[in-house]
Amino acid sequence: MSFVVEKPGALTLVQDLGRWGHQFRGVTVSGPMDPFSLRMGNIMLGNGQNDAALEITLFGLDIIVNEERCVVLAGADLNMRINGAPAQSWTAYYVPPGSRITIGGLSGDGCRSYLCFSGGIDVPLVMGSRSTYVRASLGGYNGRALKSGDVVNLNAPKPLWRLGDGLVCPPELRPMRPRDELICAMDGPQIDAFTQEGINTFYGETFTVSNEIDRMGYRLDGPEIELCKSPDIVSDGIALGAVQVPGHGRPIVMMSDRQTTGGYAKIAVVCTWSAAKLAQRLPGDPVRFRRVSEDEAVSYLFEFERSLETLDRMRATYRSRRR
Repeated sequence: MSFVVEKPGALTLVQDLGRWGHQFRGVTVSGPMDPFSLRMGNIMLGNGQNDAALEITLFGLDIIVNEERCVVLAGADLNMRINGAPAQSWTAYYVPPGSRITIGGLSGDGCRSYLCFSGGIDVPLVMGSRSTYVRASLGGYNGRALKSGDVVNLNAPKPLWRLGDGLVCPPELRPMRPRDELICAMDGPQIDAFTQEGINTFYGETFTVSNEIDRMGYRLDGPEIELCKSPDIVSDGIALGAVQVPGHGRPIVMMSDRQTTGGYAKIAVVCTWSAAKLAQRLPGDPVRFRRVSEDEAVSYLFEFERSLETLDRMRATYRSRRR
């Protein structure tokens, strides 16, 4: 009985970094909508980067932790409290047995966050992953979102785990999510299905996040993207961030729970880093795209990997000073 769910929140799922290598079987990757925040939260606790955590969307989680642990809320600031006291995101806290952790809700810098526990969440591996895919009732906690009364186990933490208490991730290392930041994208495999005017519209105009968003995809409202060919193609593989444009001309960005194949022309593919930032936006938020090369996209990922290495070194130094 590592922790008990008293209130499950709007949508709380167990997620690790995803179920990779099974799309050819028709099984999607799933995993976190913002993998960068999950990885950083785990690093702060000395966990493996792929250890499972709770993905919390919007608000409302309330749990009782029955075993002592350190915890970190990484991602959007969702107004966490520990035993009634305000607790900052991106900060490691020691919680004694019987502690109550509550997630109040939005504070303006995103809509998803990851509650990481030292040791990580212990649910059965399914096809090599602990991630939840709700549409197929696969993985996670019984293949579904958490409910009131659920009892969730945690793995044993690594030695010296308590020395992480109080560690703060510096602001300059945290993934920033300004709502007016451009979303980086590379040209998609069917870009020749679109007119030059349609391409200019996609990369030059402002769209808004529609009400039709979920972990599968973000449908955007805005100007129609003009095609010069039929939007229907022979179905091919769907990558994270693929931007499909059906016949109505409005883009849909495919996210973590995307289908494995799709039959609409893809004008672009959003870079992994930008897809995580898009996943933090809410209906009504603006979206503008910036065309980047493959080299630029890779350089952004390398920059993030360097920030992970910096954070890991800081964690090791912090713990050594407290011994």
